[in-house]
Formats: sequence, structure tokens, C-alpha cells
Amino acid sequence: MRNANQEIKETGEIRSIVKRCDVCRVGLAVDGGAPYIVPMNFGFEFDAGGAPEMPRLTLWFHGATEGRKLDLIADGCSAGFEMDTDHKLLVGESSCNYSMNYASIIGSGRIARVTEEDEKLHGLKAIMAHYGGAGRPFNEDSFARTCVLRLDVAEYACKRLQGA
Repeated sequence: MRNANQEIKETGEIRSIVKRCDVCRVGLAVDGGAPYIVPMNFGFEFDAGGAPEMPRLTLWFHGATEGRKLDLIADGCSAGFEMDTDHKLLVGESSCNYSMNYASIIGSGRIARVTEEDEKLHGLKAIMAHYGGAGRPFNEDSFARTCVLRLDVAEYACKRLQGA
């Protein structure tokens, strides 16, 4: 990261930022074209399997069983992601003095469709837990018509910008 003073490395603070994010933007490569970026609802899990200072992060997404993003996702293809929160515009005396406060996390990894029912249910529960709906039942018909994606994050960085 270019400005090390903006980087956040403390695990508890990173988790807190992810919890406050309500949308994750997923970027997928398009052959011969511009990247395809789609905003998605998400769930997440941190576990101690990564380096001590950066626990392993898994992101879960859900959506329809067909569409452009699924056409672009081959099993285990690479993907990038970005999420941000805590936005506050800082108004300055001149246009050059405007700034923005925010916290963000960006990263990349491998994304794939979840095919096992138990893992699919696990991912949907992670999504519901993120949005305050933990423990609610799933409709069997909706469950069958829902695609779940898992992004195994290989690397990520978190930062906070606090303008002057």
C-alpha cells in the first residue's frame, strides 16, 4: 500500500469494517473486454488458517442460477472484490480542499459456484447472519432456485482515509 499510515492491519478492526459494509463489488475478467463488476449482497467468515496478522477470509454471495456473472465464472476462476463504508464528505474552502473519509477493503481470490447442499446452506446462513437474519428458515423452493458462490480470498488489504 502506497500510504502505510492509511493501512489497517489489526484483525479486530478489519472485521469491524467488513461488518459495516453492506455491498461487495465483485470484478470478473471478460475476454477481450472491460472487467465486469457487479455489486452483491454478501456474507463472510474469517478463520485462523491464514497468517496470524491476516486471517483467512471467505466471502459468500447468492443470486439467480443463470446470468452474465455465472457465464463468466468458470470453476475456480480469479476475481477481485471491493467494499467500503463510513463515508463522509469533507467540504473545503476550495475545490482542492475537498476530501472524503472512508474505510475500505480490496482483494482477490478464486470464485466458484457451490454445488454441495450443506455448503450452500452454510453460505446462505453466513449471508443472513451478516444482514441480521440469522436463524431464519429458508424456503425450500427458493433454496433450490438460488445459486451460492464462494470467494476464497487469497490476498486483501484494508485502509482508512481520513481527509484533512
